[in-house]
Amino acid sequence: MPLARESKASTIERFRVHTKDTGSPEVQIALLSERISYLNDHFRTHRKDHASRRGLLNMVGRRKRLLEYLRRRDPEAYKQVIEKLGIRK
Repeated sequence: MPLARESKASTIERFRVHTKDTGSPEVQIALLSERISYLNDHFRTHRKDHASRRGLLNMVGRRKRLLEYLRRRDPEAYKQVIEKLGIRK
């Protein structure tokens, strides 16, 4: 299920790099993290939803690649993103 418009807008607002930013790695990682957390809650009640589980694994892989890219390109931004999102403890 796609994210609610207000939720997505607030996430973009928190992680954007400049005023018209919607596609920077920071924003993409934040949006993927939000969808991943939604799906984790979904699987607590729908344990046998394997089609959605496959989508979740694809999203986790995409987020991992984006995090690697950001870590190579801008280590300081990488640290800020993982701290804000509370991932990679």
